[in-house]
Amino acid sequence: MLATEYSELDQTYAVYQFKVRNAHIINYNYILVDLQSGRSAIIDPAWNLDLINRVFHEIGTQPDTVLLTHAHHDHVNLVEEMVNRYNVQVYMSKTEIESYGFSAGNLIPVEDGDTIPLGDTRITCLLTPGHTAGSLSFLLKGCMFTGDTIFIEGCGVCDMPGGSPEQMFHSIQKVKRYVNPSVRIFPGHSFGKDPGYPLSYLLENNIYFLIDELSLFVNFRMRKNQMHLFDFK
Repeated sequence: MLATEYSELDQTYAVYQFKVRNAHIINYNYILVDLQSGRSAIIDPAWNLDLINRVFHEIGTQPDTVLLTHAHHDHVNLVEEMVNRYNVQVYMSKTEIESYGFSAGNLIPVEDGDTIPLGDTRITCLLTPGHTAGSLSFLLKGCMFTGDTIFIEGCGVCDMPGGSPEQMFHSIQKVKRYVNPSVRIFPGHSFGKDPGYPLSYLLENNIYFLIDELSLFVNFRMRKNQMHLFDFK
């Protein structure tokens, strides 16, 4: 199997995770498969189209949907190829589209709280800005895909265009309020820990979840001379 399968999260869908890479940039891609209909979605397709196609072939399905957490190149660079090959529907937050002028075939803007159907599986869109102006997390029963907003070990940088440490703080507080601690977190990158830790682990071990004061959070996130910010594993 080219991908790691998570099928115990909820009876309506399965998750397949695998790494894609370009030089030192390593991303996690995820494929969701609705078990009743066989419909599938891929999150942030990047870098290795041949590998992505092989994973879909191994699973025995073809993609219907592309879910985009944000507009950075390493999360969207295969979108047009996916549209041209599979005629997929592409979802990104309206705020992200407008903030960065993102365009793609079959692009559908979504807003906070919108629901995307994938067969019997329902995917809730959570607007979680901070890394970018309109970063989106995708919440299902049992798991959440967080892009570069939340990592198991930390959170995304906030000093790129449209980034905001204040918004990142509020996004993390929103996740703490809204998301069940049992939900597994699947980020766009790893710094050593595998995706799939429950939110309860982050609540106790991720320093950005432990800081409850805005000014302290901002000062810590934006501190100087940080090391290994893109040392992905």
